[in-house]
Amino acid sequence: MKIAFVGKGGSGKTTLSSLFIRHLAASGAPVIAVDADINQHLGAALGLEEADAAALPALGEHLPLIKDHLRGSNPRNSSAGTMIKTTPPGEGSRLLRVQEDNPVYDACARPVELDGGAVRLMVTGPFTDADLGVACYHSKTGAVELCLNHLVDGPDEYVVVDMTAGSDSFASGMFTRFDMTFLVAEPTRKGVSVHRQYKEYARDYGVELKVVGNKVQGQDDIDFLRAEVGDDLLVTVGQSDWVRAMEKGRPPRFELLEEPHHEALRRLRSAADATYARRDWERYTRQMVHFHLKNARSWGNERTGADLAAQVDPGFVLREGVTAPA
Repeated sequence: MKIAFVGKGGSGKTTLSSLFIRHLAASGAPVIAVDADINQHLGAALGLEEADAAALPALGEHLPLIKDHLRGSNPRNSSAGTMIKTTPPGEGSRLLRVQEDNPVYDACARPVELDGGAVRLMVTGPFTDADLGVACYHSKTGAVELCLNHLVDGPDEYVVVDMTAGSDSFASGMFTRFDMTFLVAEPTRKGVSVHRQYKEYARDYGVELKVVGNKVQGQDDIDFLRAEVGDDLLVTVGQSDWVRAMEKGRPPRFELLEEPHHEALRRLRSAADATYARRDWERYTRQMVHFHLKNARSWGNERTGADLAAQVDPGFVLREGVTAPA
């Protein structure tokens, strides 16, 4: 399953995504964790020391390698230089799978040990001083979108992405790449305003959206969230001594997380797993092509000097069982 965590800044989405990743890892599930937030905190939330988190390889810095690997022998992608973040796979493209070794993971992913389990962690890299005034952060998340476009995941495999805060996630087509989007919202007017934006943007694309109420202190907070987001409210969580210790860099064993939080994580996983039966690879591929053509017309053709519509393989559908070149 491909799962996104979104929410306004300070809502706790990185904390919740890190707890969910720990929950999956504790069960032995294969997990790829991706930090696609402009503020890179997922590594630290998963227990990495600050220096180790800062030393993680940035996906954007390996974009030529990623493109060259993914294009494989696809005749519609004659060079890595004409591939953009939305370039879809086609016959001959190399696809990524959660449980494999490949040059992309070798260059961009690092194992993180979590209570006896391990996950692969990938990061976009921070927005640096060199980027100020000359770059958009979405140019960095483009590597994540390209990888998701070429990734085939099966049941009980997970890709969990900590997205950038607010509604910025809708500045590209990446918001359609997920089986489930968990929106972390505080019981405040600002907290639920992001839900209204997401609901409106996602309506026409069949995006599965559930709300995780965070920092809830009582029934009044639950009632407020229910009144504002309705049936989209899946679970609520409140104060956690375990999380407080984790934020100080001293997390206890994960099994000692408070039981209400364990139950909330189990419900998140059940909700995500339930979407697998409704997965529509043809729609997924159509949406991929839709945003690729939109980007090609908007800026891609001019930037690359090529007609990027020619990269679309009309007979190709990304799905399980598709074979790709070694």
